[in-house]
Formats: sequence, structure tokens, C-alpha cells
Amino acid sequence: MKVILQADIKGVGKKDQVLEAADGYARNYLLPKKLAVEANAENMSKLKSKNDSKQFKKDTEKKEAEEIAKKLKGIMLKIKVKAGENGKIFGGVTSKEISEGLKKDYKIDVDKKKIVLNETIKNLGTFSVEIKLYEGVVGSLKIDILAE
Repeated sequence: MKVILQADIKGVGKKDQVLEAADGYARNYLLPKKLAVEANAENMSKLKSKNDSKQFKKDTEKKEAEEIAKKLKGIMLKIKVKAGENGKIFGGVTSKEISEGLKKDYKIDVDKKKIVLNETIKNLGTFSVEIKLYEGVVGSLKIDILAE
């Protein structure tokens, strides 16, 4: 019997997967526990529309991420920090401060977890930082760390 899984089942399959299950297993276990529904025409069309809307949402998010990446290319973010005489920063510049600076100065909202910093920036100068905006979309941002 063909069924559409409603949840991930270990050893069987993932949610929204269409698969062939033994009649007894489907009727006595999967269907009564609402782990699957029968793969009839109505349920298949619901699944198709659900997958189409997921794909549309993914495409829209990717397009928005690509637009943000284009904006980031032309930005030189200036961050003012307290520093010692030799150019060492007290504390450091973290991804959180970069995210807040982008939001405040350019109204671009980027999650701090998406900013790739190998380590905290602890010196004055100009740095280039990668921002993973979406799967396969990476933006580049130049940051100028200045002393107050």
C-alpha cells in the first residue's frame, strides 16, 4: 500500500516521503497512529502544493539573500573602539558588534551567527569578513576598526 509519511520514522523514511508499505503495517500501525496517510489523489495533491510552497519560500529567501550580498559588497562598516597606544583593542570586536553596526548604520539585519569570524578582531585596521547569508550565498563585508 502506498502511503505518505507524516513524521520521520527511524528505519522507514522521512516526513512527506511517499513509499510502499506492507498492507498490515500500514493499516495496523502507520494509519491508526497518524504516522502516515494513504497516498490517494487528494493527499498527493496536498503534498504537491505543500512542496511547491516550500520551494517558493526557499527561492524567495535566496533572492533576498543575494540582494543583501550585493548591498554588503559596497559597504565599508566603521566601528570605533577604545585602543591602547600600540593599536591593540581593549576587549575585541565580535560578530555581535558587527551585526549591530550593520543594523544601526545601514538598516541591514544580519544574524550574528551568520558572520564568519575565525577569532575576535583585536587590532586596529581594515578587515574583510564573510557572511553566510543563505545556503550557497556568501556576502563579503569590509570593516574599518578605528580608535576613539
